Amino acid sequence: MVTDAEWARIRRGLRFGQVFEGTVVKVPRPGAIGIFVDIGLQVGGFVDVLLLPEQNDDWPEEGTVAEFEIWWADSRRQIRLKPSDSRYLRTDFAEFLALARPDWPFEVGQPVRDPGPSAFDQVRSALRPDGPPAVSP
Repeated sequence: MVTDAEWARIRRGLRFGQVFEGTVVKVPRPGAIGIFVDIGLQVGGFVDVLLLPEQNDDWPEEGTVAEFEIWWADSRRQIRLKPSDSRYLRTDFAEFLALARPDWPFEVGQPVRDPGPSAFDQVRSALRPDGPPAVSP
């Protein structure tokens, strides 16, 4: 387990868009949650299902070595990744990017900051096929 101090040290060295060669180490539920990637750091890497092709047959398999970019990092002590190889990206990535991360081109190269645990989850919720959950009064 990575300590708070180690996680803070690792985060300080991360930049959005930074590229790592990684190995897909686990595809727990193809088509459901995403893939886990070892990028050689003390913390794990993860590619969310939202960034991967719709057909899980097009996802990289366990053991696949590919390049991944830092997409997000929050308080979960896990580095969120985006495949660099377009074969492993959703086919409508440009449209997705315009909706989910319109500032991405300006964020590339910037230090990874901690937006809090819910920022990416809010985007994820808004992009659900059935829409965001209803808000209770």
